[in-house]
Amino acid sequence: MTRHELPAGMVRAPDRTGTHDGYMPGFGNDFETEALPGALPQGMNSPQKCEYGLYGEQLSGTAFTAPSHQNERTWCYRIRPSVKHTHRFRKIALPYWKSAPLVDPDIVSLGQYRWNPVPHSEGLTWLTGMRTMTTAGDVNTQVGMAAHIYLVTDSMVDAYFYSADSELLIVPQEGRLRFCTELGVIDLAPQEIAVIPRGLVYRVEVLDGPARGFVCENYGQKFQLPGRGPIGANCMANRRDFKTPVAAFEDRETPSTVTVKWGGHFHETHIGHSPLDVVAWHGNYAPVKYDLTTYCPVGAILFDHPDPSIFTVLTAPSGVEGTANIDFVLFRERWLVAEDTFRPPWYHKNVMSELMGNIYGQYDAKPQGFVPGGMSLHNMMLPHGPDREAFEKASNAELAPHKLDNTMSFMFETRFPQHLTPFAATEAPLQDDYIDCWSDLEKKFDGTPGKK
Repeated sequence: MTRHELPAGMVRAPDRTGTHDGYMPGFGNDFETEALPGALPQGMNSPQKCEYGLYGEQLSGTAFTAPSHQNERTWCYRIRPSVKHTHRFRKIALPYWKSAPLVDPDIVSLGQYRWNPVPHSEGLTWLTGMRTMTTAGDVNTQVGMAAHIYLVTDSMVDAYFYSADSELLIVPQEGRLRFCTELGVIDLAPQEIAVIPRGLVYRVEVLDGPARGFVCENYGQKFQLPGRGPIGANCMANRRDFKTPVAAFEDRETPSTVTVKWGGHFHETHIGHSPLDVVAWHGNYAPVKYDLTTYCPVGAILFDHPDPSIFTVLTAPSGVEGTANIDFVLFRERWLVAEDTFRPPWYHKNVMSELMGNIYGQYDAKPQGFVPGGMSLHNMMLPHGPDREAFEKASNAELAPHKLDNTMSFMFETRFPQHLTPFAATEAPLQDDYIDCWSDLEKKFDGTPGKK
Protein backbone atom coordinates (compact mmCIF):
# COMPACT_ATOMS: atom_id res chain seq x y z
CA MET A 1 0.00 0.00 0.00
CA THR A 2 1.16 3.55 -0.63
CA ARG A 3 0.55 6.31 1.87
CA HIS A 4 -2.06 7.85 -0.49
CA GLU A 5 -4.38 4.83 -0.50
CA LEU A 6 -6.51 5.90 2.46
CA PRO A 7 -10.27 5.66 2.98
CA ALA A 8 -12.16 8.38 1.12
CA GLY A 9 -12.34 11.55 3.17
CA MET A 10 -9.47 10.74 5.53
CA VAL A 11 -6.76 13.42 5.75
CA ARG A 12 -3.27 12.44 6.93
CA ALA A 13 -0.35 14.54 8.06
CA PRO A 14 2.22 15.26 5.32
CA ASP A 15 5.63 13.61 5.30
CA ARG A 16 8.22 15.50 7.26
CA THR A 17 11.71 14.71 8.51
CA GLY A 18 11.54 11.76 10.89
CA THR A 19 8.47 10.14 9.34
CA HIS A 20 8.52 7.01 7.19
CA ASP A 21 5.54 6.53 4.88
CA GLY A 22 3.06 7.75 7.44
CA TYR A 23 4.86 6.58 10.58
CA MET A 24 7.17 8.09 13.20
CA PRO A 25 9.97 5.90 14.60
CA GLY A 26 10.44 5.15 18.28
CA PHE A 27 8.90 3.37 21.28
CA GLY A 28 7.42 5.41 24.12
CA ASN A 29 8.56 8.65 22.50
CA ASP A 30 6.83 11.97 23.00
CA PHE A 31 5.51 12.55 19.49
CA GLU A 32 3.80 15.52 17.88
CA THR A 33 1.95 15.48 14.58
CA GLU A 34 -0.70 17.54 12.77
CA ALA A 35 -2.78 16.85 9.68
CA LEU A 36 -3.50 20.55 9.11
CA PRO A 37 -0.81 23.23 9.43
CA GLY A 38 -0.91 25.08 12.75
CA ALA A 39 -3.48 22.78 14.33
CA LEU A 40 -1.06 21.80 17.12
CA PRO A 41 -0.65 24.43 19.87
CA GLN A 42 2.93 25.32 20.68
CA GLY A 43 4.24 25.91 24.19
CA MET A 44 0.98 24.93 25.90
CA ASN A 45 -1.64 22.20 25.97
CA SER A 46 -4.98 23.93 26.45
CA PRO A 47 -5.30 27.33 24.75
CA GLN A 48 -8.44 29.36 25.33
CA LYS A 49 -9.32 28.82 21.69
CA CYS A 50 -7.74 26.17 19.47
CA GLU A 51 -6.99 26.68 15.79
CA TYR A 52 -9.65 25.64 13.26
CA GLY A 53 -12.27 25.65 16.02
CA LEU A 54 -10.92 22.40 17.44
CA TYR A 55 -11.43 21.09 20.97
CA GLY A 56 -8.46 20.26 23.20
CA GLU A 57 -8.78 16.98 25.11
CA GLN A 58 -6.38 14.77 27.05
CA LEU A 59 -6.34 10.98 26.75
CA SER A 60 -4.67 9.53 29.86
CA GLY A 61 -3.16 6.05 29.74
CA THR A 62 -1.92 6.14 33.35
CA ALA A 63 -3.00 7.80 36.57
CA PHE A 64 -2.21 11.53 36.69
CA THR A 65 0.20 10.89 39.57
CA ALA A 66 2.13 7.99 38.03
CA PRO A 67 5.92 8.47 38.21
CA SER A 68 7.11 10.71 35.40
CA HIS A 69 9.03 7.92 33.65
CA GLN A 70 5.82 5.84 33.56
CA ASN A 71 3.28 8.60 32.97
CA GLU A 72 1.54 8.34 29.61
CA ARG A 73 -0.90 10.78 28.11
CA THR A 74 -1.71 12.36 24.77
CA TRP A 75 -3.26 15.74 24.05
CA CYS A 76 -5.73 15.58 21.15
CA TYR A 77 -7.11 18.47 19.12
CA ARG A 78 -10.31 17.24 17.62
CA ILE A 79 -13.40 18.34 15.71
CA ARG A 80 -15.72 17.23 18.53
CA PRO A 81 -14.90 16.28 22.12
CA SER A 82 -15.22 12.59 22.94
CA VAL A 83 -18.42 13.21 24.91
CA LYS A 84 -20.06 13.66 21.50
CA HIS A 85 -18.83 10.22 20.39
CA THR A 86 -21.06 8.27 22.77
CA HIS A 87 -24.74 8.51 23.64
CA ARG A 88 -26.96 6.12 25.58
CA PHE A 89 -25.55 2.61 25.75
CA ARG A 90 -27.26 -0.73 25.45
CA LYS A 91 -25.64 -4.07 26.13
CA ILE A 92 -25.00 -6.33 23.18
CA ALA A 93 -23.75 -9.90 22.92
CA LEU A 94 -20.50 -10.96 21.28
CA PRO A 95 -20.71 -14.56 22.46
CA TYR A 96 -17.28 -15.70 21.31
CA TRP A 97 -15.31 -12.86 22.93
CA LYS A 98 -14.84 -13.78 26.60
CA SER A 99 -13.16 -12.13 29.57
CA ALA A 100 -11.65 -13.40 32.82
CA PRO A 101 -12.61 -14.66 35.27
CA LEU A 102 -14.09 -17.50 33.25
CA VAL A 103 -13.75 -20.86 34.99
CA ASP A 104 -16.12 -23.48 33.64
CA PRO A 105 -16.29 -26.40 36.13
CA ASP A 106 -17.02 -28.80 33.27
CA ILE A 107 -13.86 -27.90 31.32
CA VAL A 108 -10.47 -29.37 32.21
CA SER A 109 -7.88 -26.63 31.70
CA LEU A 110 -5.16 -28.70 33.38
CA GLY A 111 -3.32 -30.30 30.51
CA GLN A 112 -1.10 -29.86 27.48
CA TYR A 113 -3.22 -28.81 24.53
CA ARG A 114 -2.66 -28.07 20.86
CA TRP A 115 -5.03 -26.83 18.14
CA ASN A 116 -5.00 -26.80 14.37
CA PRO A 117 -5.75 -23.45 12.70
CA VAL A 118 -9.30 -22.27 13.31
CA PRO A 119 -10.96 -22.36 9.86
CA HIS A 120 -12.27 -19.22 8.20
CA SER A 121 -15.94 -18.31 8.07
CA GLU A 122 -17.70 -15.75 5.91
CA GLY A 123 -19.21 -12.47 7.05
CA LEU A 124 -17.00 -11.82 10.08
CA THR A 125 -15.72 -8.43 11.22
CA TRP A 126 -13.08 -7.63 13.84
CA LEU A 127 -15.76 -7.84 16.54
CA THR A 128 -17.83 -10.81 15.39
CA GLY A 129 -14.75 -12.77 14.29
CA MET A 130 -12.95 -12.73 17.65
CA ARG A 131 -12.65 -16.20 19.22
CA THR A 132 -11.36 -16.35 22.80
CA MET A 133 -9.21 -19.40 23.53
CA THR A 134 -8.06 -18.79 27.12
CA THR A 135 -8.56 -16.30 29.93
CA ALA A 136 -6.43 -15.60 33.00
CA GLY A 137 -6.74 -13.27 35.98
CA ASP A 138 -9.60 -10.81 36.35
CA VAL A 139 -10.59 -8.05 33.95
CA ASN A 140 -12.25 -6.08 36.78
CA THR A 141 -9.14 -5.92 38.94
CA GLN A 142 -6.98 -5.32 35.85
CA VAL A 143 -4.68 -8.31 36.15
CA GLY A 144 -4.10 -11.12 33.69
CA MET A 145 -5.00 -11.52 30.04
CA ALA A 146 -7.03 -13.31 27.41
CA ALA A 147 -5.74 -15.02 24.27
CA HIS A 148 -7.85 -14.85 21.12
CA ILE A 149 -7.88 -15.96 17.52
CA TYR A 150 -9.32 -13.42 15.08
CA LEU A 151 -11.03 -14.35 11.81
CA VAL A 152 -11.90 -11.35 9.62
CA THR A 153 -13.43 -11.31 6.16
CA ASP A 154 -15.38 -8.02 6.21
CA SER A 155 -14.41 -4.44 6.99
CA MET A 156 -16.18 -2.47 9.70
CA VAL A 157 -18.38 0.10 7.91
CA ASP A 158 -19.41 3.19 9.92
CA ALA A 159 -18.67 1.06 12.97
CA TYR A 160 -16.03 1.71 15.62
CA PHE A 161 -14.72 0.05 18.76
CA TYR A 162 -12.64 0.64 21.83
CA SER A 163 -11.77 -1.43 24.87
CA ALA A 164 -11.87 0.23 28.26
CA ASP A 165 -10.64 -3.06 29.73
CA SER A 166 -7.39 -3.65 27.98
CA GLU A 167 -4.73 -2.96 25.41
CA LEU A 168 -4.54 -5.37 22.50
CA LEU A 169 -1.36 -6.94 21.10
CA ILE A 170 -2.18 -8.14 17.58
CA VAL A 171 -0.14 -10.82 15.77
CA PRO A 172 -1.29 -11.42 12.16
CA GLN A 173 -0.79 -14.86 10.64
CA GLU A 174 -2.67 -14.52 7.36
CA GLY A 175 -4.06 -11.57 5.42
CA ARG A 176 -3.62 -7.82 5.91
CA LEU A 177 -5.68 -5.45 8.03
CA ARG A 178 -5.90 -1.68 8.41
CA PHE A 179 -6.51 -0.10 11.81
CA CYS A 180 -7.97 3.39 11.37
CA THR A 181 -7.52 4.89 14.83
CA GLU A 182 -8.15 8.27 16.41
CA LEU A 183 -4.40 8.96 16.26
CA GLY A 184 -3.60 7.65 12.78
CA VAL A 185 -3.62 4.67 10.45
CA ILE A 186 -1.73 1.39 10.89
CA ASP A 187 -1.53 -1.16 8.07
CA LEU A 188 -0.63 -4.56 9.46
CA ALA A 189 0.62 -7.73 7.75
CA PRO A 190 2.02 -11.09 8.85
CA GLN A 191 5.48 -10.83 10.46
CA GLU A 192 4.37 -7.56 12.07
CA ILE A 193 2.61 -6.81 15.34
CA ALA A 194 0.62 -3.85 16.60
CA VAL A 195 -0.36 -2.61 20.04
CA ILE A 196 -3.65 -0.69 20.36
CA PRO A 197 -3.87 1.17 23.70
CA ARG A 198 -6.74 0.93 26.14
CA GLY A 199 -9.44 3.50 25.39
CA LEU A 200 -8.40 4.30 21.81
CA VAL A 201 -11.24 4.33 19.25
CA TYR A 202 -10.68 2.56 15.92
CA ARG A 203 -12.23 0.55 13.13
CA VAL A 204 -10.67 -2.38 11.26
CA GLU A 205 -10.70 -2.76 7.48
CA VAL A 206 -9.64 -5.76 5.40
CA LEU A 207 -6.87 -4.98 2.92
CA ASP A 208 -6.21 -8.58 1.91
CA GLY A 209 -8.43 -11.33 3.23
CA PRO A 210 -9.50 -13.55 4.66
CA ALA A 211 -7.41 -12.52 7.66
CA ARG A 212 -6.45 -14.66 10.63
CA GLY A 213 -4.18 -14.01 13.56
CA PHE A 214 -3.70 -13.95 17.30
CA VAL A 215 -4.53 -11.34 19.94
CA CYS A 216 -3.21 -10.98 23.46
CA GLU A 217 -5.66 -8.87 25.47
CA ASN A 218 -3.69 -7.32 28.31
CA TYR A 219 -5.77 -6.35 31.34
CA GLY A 220 -2.78 -5.15 33.36
CA GLN A 221 0.06 -2.67 33.10
CA LYS A 222 1.03 -1.62 29.58
CA PHE A 223 3.50 -3.49 27.44
CA GLN A 224 7.01 -2.10 27.56
CA LEU A 225 10.44 -3.13 26.35
CA PRO A 226 12.16 -5.59 28.68
CA GLY A 227 15.27 -4.59 30.60
CA ARG A 228 18.36 -5.86 28.82
CA GLY A 229 20.56 -6.11 31.91
CA PRO A 230 24.10 -7.22 31.04
CA ILE A 231 23.14 -7.42 27.34
CA GLY A 232 23.39 -3.64 27.29
CA ALA A 233 21.96 -1.12 24.87
CA ASN A 234 21.61 -3.15 21.64
CA CYS A 235 19.94 -6.23 20.13
CA MET A 236 16.55 -7.76 20.89
CA ALA A 237 13.84 -5.19 19.97
CA ASN A 238 15.27 -1.73 19.34
CA ARG A 239 13.17 1.38 19.92
CA ARG A 240 13.77 2.88 16.48
CA ASP A 241 12.08 -0.08 14.77
CA PHE A 242 8.70 0.65 16.36
CA LYS A 243 6.46 2.90 14.26
CA THR A 244 3.68 5.20 15.45
CA PRO A 245 1.26 6.66 12.88
CA VAL A 246 1.08 10.34 12.01
CA ALA A 247 -2.17 12.21 12.59
CA ALA A 248 -5.08 11.40 10.29
CA PHE A 249 -8.71 12.42 10.64
CA GLU A 250 -12.16 12.06 9.12
CA ASP A 251 -14.84 14.75 8.98
CA ARG A 252 -17.83 12.65 7.98
CA GLU A 253 -21.47 13.18 8.92
CA THR A 254 -22.88 9.67 8.77
CA PRO A 255 -24.82 7.43 11.18
CA SER A 256 -22.24 5.37 13.05
CA THR A 257 -22.05 2.74 15.76
CA VAL A 258 -19.51 2.72 18.58
CA THR A 259 -19.02 -0.49 20.57
CA VAL A 260 -17.25 -0.34 23.93
CA LYS A 261 -15.84 -3.26 25.91
CA TRP A 262 -16.13 -2.39 29.60
CA GLY A 263 -16.00 -4.74 32.58
CA GLY A 264 -15.95 -7.76 30.30
CA HIS A 265 -19.23 -6.78 28.62
CA PHE A 266 -20.00 -5.07 25.32
CA HIS A 267 -22.07 -1.92 24.96
CA GLU A 268 -23.29 -0.17 21.83
CA THR A 269 -24.09 3.47 21.21
CA HIS A 270 -25.18 5.37 18.09
CA ILE A 271 -23.87 8.72 16.87
CA GLY A 272 -24.23 10.78 13.69
CA HIS A 273 -20.60 11.14 12.61
CA SER A 274 -17.17 9.51 12.54
CA PRO A 275 -15.33 9.64 15.89
CA LEU A 276 -11.94 9.58 14.12
CA ASP A 277 -11.67 13.36 14.19
CA VAL A 278 -8.30 14.10 15.84
CA VAL A 279 -6.63 16.67 13.57
CA ALA A 280 -3.45 17.00 15.64
CA TRP A 281 -1.95 15.40 18.72
CA HIS A 282 1.13 15.26 20.90
CA GLY A 283 2.11 12.84 23.65
CA ASN A 284 3.37 9.33 24.36
CA TYR A 285 0.13 7.32 24.60
CA ALA A 286 -0.42 6.07 21.07
CA PRO A 287 -0.75 2.95 18.91
CA VAL A 288 2.40 1.36 17.53
CA LYS A 289 3.46 -1.32 15.03
CA TYR A 290 6.65 -3.38 14.86
CA ASP A 291 8.29 -5.51 12.18
CA LEU A 292 9.21 -8.84 13.78
CA THR A 293 11.96 -9.40 11.20
CA THR A 294 13.91 -6.55 12.84
CA TYR A 295 14.09 -8.47 16.13
CA CYS A 296 17.74 -9.38 16.76
CA PRO A 297 18.00 -12.59 18.83
CA VAL A 298 20.72 -13.05 21.44
CA GLY A 299 21.95 -16.53 22.39
CA ALA A 300 24.75 -18.74 23.65
CA ILE A 301 27.94 -18.97 21.59
CA LEU A 302 29.80 -21.68 23.51
CA PHE A 303 27.63 -24.16 25.45
CA ASP A 304 24.14 -24.51 26.95
CA HIS A 305 21.51 -21.98 26.01
CA PRO A 306 19.69 -19.34 28.03
CA ASP A 307 16.09 -19.40 29.19
CA PRO A 308 13.45 -18.58 26.53
CA SER A 309 12.95 -15.21 28.25
CA ILE A 310 16.03 -14.09 26.30
CA PHE A 311 13.67 -13.82 23.30
CA THR A 312 11.23 -11.38 24.95
CA VAL A 313 10.01 -8.63 22.61
CA LEU A 314 7.60 -6.88 25.00
CA THR A 315 6.71 -7.37 28.65
CA ALA A 316 3.82 -6.19 30.82
CA PRO A 317 4.88 -5.96 34.49
CA SER A 318 2.81 -7.54 37.24
CA GLY A 319 3.98 -5.68 40.34
CA VAL A 320 6.10 -8.70 41.31
CA GLU A 321 9.62 -7.86 40.21
CA GLY A 322 10.83 -10.13 37.43
CA THR A 323 7.51 -12.00 37.13
CA ALA A 324 5.48 -10.62 34.26
CA ASN A 325 1.76 -10.24 33.92
CA ILE A 326 2.53 -11.08 30.26
CA ASP A 327 5.67 -11.65 28.23
CA PHE A 328 5.47 -11.63 24.44
CA VAL A 329 8.29 -13.90 23.27
CA LEU A 330 9.44 -14.47 19.66
CA PHE A 331 11.19 -17.56 18.27
CA ARG A 332 12.48 -16.65 14.82
CA GLU A 333 15.32 -17.63 12.46
CA ARG A 334 18.73 -17.76 14.15
CA TRP A 335 22.05 -19.57 14.19
CA LEU A 336 22.66 -22.45 16.63
CA VAL A 337 26.33 -22.87 17.46
CA ALA A 338 26.59 -24.18 21.05
CA GLU A 339 29.00 -27.07 21.64
CA ASP A 340 28.12 -30.28 23.53
CA THR A 341 24.61 -28.93 24.01
CA PHE A 342 21.08 -30.19 23.52
CA ARG A 343 20.00 -27.32 21.30
CA PRO A 344 16.18 -27.40 21.20
CA PRO A 345 14.23 -26.16 24.23
CA TRP A 346 14.84 -28.55 27.09
CA TYR A 347 12.20 -30.39 29.11
CA HIS A 348 10.80 -28.21 31.85
CA LYS A 349 7.85 -27.07 33.92
CA ASN A 350 7.56 -23.66 35.49
CA VAL A 351 5.31 -21.18 37.27
CA MET A 352 4.37 -19.42 34.03
CA SER A 353 1.60 -20.51 31.66
CA GLU A 354 2.71 -20.64 28.04
CA LEU A 355 0.40 -20.19 25.07
CA MET A 356 2.23 -20.51 21.75
CA GLY A 357 1.22 -19.69 18.19
CA ASN A 358 2.90 -20.53 14.89
CA ILE A 359 3.10 -17.70 12.34
CA TYR A 360 4.95 -19.71 9.70
CA GLY A 361 7.38 -22.60 9.27
CA GLN A 362 8.37 -25.38 11.64
CA TYR A 363 9.09 -25.10 15.36
CA ASP A 364 12.29 -26.93 16.29
CA ALA A 365 10.90 -28.67 19.40
CA LYS A 366 7.81 -29.96 17.59
CA PRO A 367 8.64 -30.87 13.96
CA GLN A 368 5.23 -32.45 13.44
CA GLY A 369 1.74 -31.17 14.17
CA PHE A 370 2.43 -27.57 15.23
CA VAL A 371 1.37 -25.94 11.97
CA PRO A 372 1.14 -22.28 10.90
CA GLY A 373 -2.01 -20.75 12.34
CA GLY A 374 -2.10 -23.36 15.10
CA MET A 375 -1.52 -22.84 18.79
CA SER A 376 -0.65 -24.78 21.93
CA LEU A 377 -1.09 -24.34 25.67
CA HIS A 378 1.20 -25.62 28.40
CA ASN A 379 -0.33 -24.43 31.64
CA MET A 380 1.55 -23.54 34.79
CA MET A 381 3.55 -26.32 36.43
CA LEU A 382 2.80 -28.79 33.66
CA PRO A 383 5.84 -30.51 32.09
CA HIS A 384 6.52 -30.15 28.38
CA GLY A 385 9.36 -30.22 25.91
CA PRO A 386 10.54 -31.88 22.68
CA ASP A 387 8.77 -34.89 21.25
CA ARG A 388 10.73 -38.07 20.55
CA GLU A 389 11.66 -37.14 16.98
CA ALA A 390 13.09 -33.78 18.06
CA PHE A 391 14.89 -35.35 21.03
CA GLU A 392 16.53 -38.11 19.02
CA LYS A 393 17.57 -35.76 16.23
CA ALA A 394 19.09 -33.20 18.58
CA SER A 395 20.78 -35.81 20.77
CA ASN A 396 22.60 -37.39 17.83
CA ALA A 397 23.20 -34.43 15.53
CA GLU A 398 26.63 -33.34 14.43
CA LEU A 399 27.06 -30.08 16.33
CA ALA A 400 28.25 -27.90 13.50
CA PRO A 401 26.92 -24.35 13.21
CA HIS A 402 23.34 -24.68 11.99
CA LYS A 403 20.93 -22.04 10.70
CA LEU A 404 17.46 -22.54 12.12
CA ASP A 405 15.55 -21.23 9.13
CA ASN A 406 11.96 -20.70 7.95
CA THR A 407 10.49 -20.44 11.43
CA MET A 408 8.54 -17.84 13.35
CA SER A 409 6.55 -18.73 16.43
CA PHE A 410 5.65 -16.74 19.51
CA MET A 411 4.51 -17.16 23.09
CA PHE A 412 2.06 -15.32 25.32
CA GLU A 413 3.42 -16.17 28.76
CA THR A 414 1.67 -15.15 31.97
CA ARG A 415 2.10 -15.69 35.69
CA PHE A 416 -1.58 -16.77 35.91
CA PRO A 417 -3.19 -20.10 34.99
CA GLN A 418 -4.94 -19.91 31.62
CA HIS A 419 -8.46 -21.34 31.57
CA LEU A 420 -9.94 -22.76 28.39
CA THR A 421 -13.12 -21.21 27.04
CA PRO A 422 -16.00 -23.39 25.82
CA PHE A 423 -14.98 -22.51 22.26
CA ALA A 424 -11.41 -23.77 22.82
CA ALA A 425 -12.65 -26.93 24.53
CA THR A 426 -15.49 -27.91 22.22
CA GLU A 427 -15.47 -26.00 18.91
CA ALA A 428 -11.88 -25.17 18.01
CA PRO A 429 -9.99 -27.95 16.14
CA LEU A 430 -8.28 -29.53 19.14
CA GLN A 431 -5.62 -32.17 18.45
CA ASP A 432 -6.84 -34.88 20.81
CA ASP A 433 -3.66 -36.90 20.36
CA TYR A 434 -1.23 -34.08 21.19
CA ILE A 435 -0.55 -35.44 24.69
CA ASP A 436 0.62 -38.68 23.05
CA CYS A 437 3.59 -36.99 21.38
CA TRP A 438 5.67 -37.90 24.45
CA SER A 439 4.31 -41.44 24.92
CA ASP A 440 7.07 -43.12 22.89
CA LEU A 441 9.96 -41.48 24.73
CA GLU A 442 12.19 -44.34 25.84
CA LYS A 443 13.86 -45.18 29.08
CA LYS A 444 17.57 -44.85 28.29
CA PHE A 445 19.02 -45.25 31.77
CA ASP A 446 22.19 -47.31 32.04
CA GLY A 447 23.99 -47.45 35.39
CA THR A 448 27.35 -48.21 33.80
CA PRO A 449 29.88 -45.48 34.78
CA GLY A 450 30.74 -43.22 31.85
CA LYS A 451 27.79 -44.42 29.77
CA LYS A 452 25.86 -41.74 27.88
